[in-house]
Amino acid sequence: MKRDFLQLTDFSSQEIHETMELAATIKAEVKRGEFRDPLKNKAFALIFHKPSLRTRLSFEVGIAQLGGSTSFITDAEISLGKRESIHDVAKVLSRYVDGILIRTFSHKDVEELAEHATVPVVNMLTDLTHPCQVIADIFTAYELRGTIDNLVVTYLGDGNNMTNSWLNLARRIPMELRIATNPDTLPDASILAAARAEGLSTVTITDDPEEACKGSDLLYTDVWASMGQKHLGEQKAQQLARFQINGHLLSLAKPDCMVMHCLPAERGREITDEVIDGPNSVVFQEAENRMHAQKAVLVKLLTQ
Repeated sequence: MKRDFLQLTDFSSQEIHETMELAATIKAEVKRGEFRDPLKNKAFALIFHKPSLRTRLSFEVGIAQLGGSTSFITDAEISLGKRESIHDVAKVLSRYVDGILIRTFSHKDVEELAEHATVPVVNMLTDLTHPCQVIADIFTAYELRGTIDNLVVTYLGDGNNMTNSWLNLARRIPMELRIATNPDTLPDASILAAARAEGLSTVTITDDPEEACKGSDLLYTDVWASMGQKHLGEQKAQQLARFQINGHLLSLAKPDCMVMHCLPAERGREITDEVIDGPNSVVFQEAENRMHAQKAVLVKLLTQ
């Protein structure tokens, strides 16, 4: 039976832990120059309605390293749901490829695509969630800490798809998740309610960034105005200026606190140069780990 990866909750807690171990194995093999080919002769359609650097390259290179091939498709070719129905696109692509990977705006479109596809569908990013990024984030923590359980994670800034994805992770991995944001920029209400109802993790929302950072293992941020919201940039900057990760807020966290950003960063806004280039930053290790964690997800979906 085919499986999809549309949200982090599509994997169980055990499967997320297994993904960490598999990603570590795959990364170590690549560093040694050893390339397995569990995706040999597997073809993937990569649908992009949003521009990308890390997502496209990490999937294209990662799939190639595992023996597979990719076809890059933009909205100019597919015009999803307009020139051709999502139902028909799903049925046609399922006849050509072994997996469909999509980065788009509407999460409902991705769910509809998965509903009608007969091959695995992977959410490379929607306006609602970004599970592939958080899998890479938590894998980075796994590398550095040896565990992903019971971390104190502070997310500062806009309540966007990244915040929603951390909330979904909190339904599978025990943590103390603190979300420091403006009352007008909260994460998705239903996802927040589900994370709290699950009862596995402690989830708090606060507008006090200093209190949120005290004793944290991990500080996380993202751009304040996401793609498609750039016209709100100045408004968001006024709402969220207090939540910038800077030297002062970092000093309130644990001395070995990890600082993460999913990139691209607007330096000087949500994070300072001092912090993103400083000794606590694991941002570029995190960026590399997109490739290794995503490879592990694909191997689990298609071979296990």
